[in-house]
Amino acid sequence: MNEQNNTKNGEELYSRQVVVANPHGLHARPAGKLAQEALGFKSSISIVLDGQEVDAKSILDILTLAAGEGSILELRAAGEDAEQALNVLEKLFASRFEEE
Repeated sequence: MNEQNNTKNGEELYSRQVVVANPHGLHARPAGKLAQEALGFKSSISIVLDGQEVDAKSILDILTLAAGEGSILELRAAGEDAEQALNVLEKLFASRFEEE
């Protein structure tokens, strides 16, 4: 979706908006998959919903968002592989985390 690049402490900061399309929202299975994928990147990655920012590498943090279907989330990443991380995570949302 949208991409915005800024700098934060001299480091490129990328952000993108994604929509939760899963009928049951961002529940345990997609949250776990999201955290697992995020852990594969060196960049710091966070998720923002309604002003609440959480670590995308923590399933518990992700679950605290209680993001329901249709929620618009902002993914933020900073670091050497930030753009690649957002590309991968955005695909997860677009594919509905491969759930029916």
